[in-house]
Amino acid sequence: MVLLVIGFIFLGKSFGIKTVYVSVLTSVGLSLCEKLFPMDGPLTNQPVLELIFAIVLPAVSAAIMFNMNASGGGTDIIAMILKKYTSFNIGMALFIVDLAITIAACMVFDIETGLFSFVGPLFRSSNLMAKTLVIDGTIENVNLCKYFTIITDSPDDIVLFIHNELGKGATTFKAEGSFTHKQKYVILTVLKRGQAVELRNYIKLNHGKDTFIMITNSSEIIGKGFRGLN
Repeated sequence: MVLLVIGFIFLGKSFGIKTVYVSVLTSVGLSLCEKLFPMDGPLTNQPVLELIFAIVLPAVSAAIMFNMNASGGGTDIIAMILKKYTSFNIGMALFIVDLAITIAACMVFDIETGLFSFVGPLFRSSNLMAKTLVIDGTIENVNLCKYFTIITDSPDDIVLFIHNELGKGATTFKAEGSFTHKQKYVILTVLKRGQAVELRNYIKLNHGKDTFIMITNSSEIIGKGFRGLN
């Protein structure tokens, strides 16, 4: 509850409401699962398989929440505050917070328990290192966009296709070919993955011979139509 209040103060009302919603939904959902699907032991007798799912499932769900400016509560809130006020990304911020918990485990219990907490299923920071990598990778893939640099002789219909069919903007400017010294046009645009396939196919079909395309992956697009400045 204290961390939720801190989240409201430092991360805003929207974050606080989403986090309260997730926290309540998680508690209710777990209580229902305990009644509907009671368990008296692990699902399998394969500890490594259990560990893999214990890392991947919480990490992917946490990444989705972080990407929507929400969290599951608890120390995730501290990690998001670190992300906001420092240069750390969310994965590294979470790593630092969980590392502190792991060090505390070494002091409260013993060094063996503390070491297990880095990679085993004993504490929330159990999947410490792997969880950090999965969260960063998931957020990057969720936000992945395609950055197009298109060099062409006739840009008008390509720009119209981007505007009318894809609903996105573009920037064009004149350039000169270094060998032919002929005038060229360069089109810059950023698209979601599905839109990128449409544009690539359109250009290949209609401008295959006179157009050069460079497509770059990017997960940090900030501006209108993409992510906000915060």
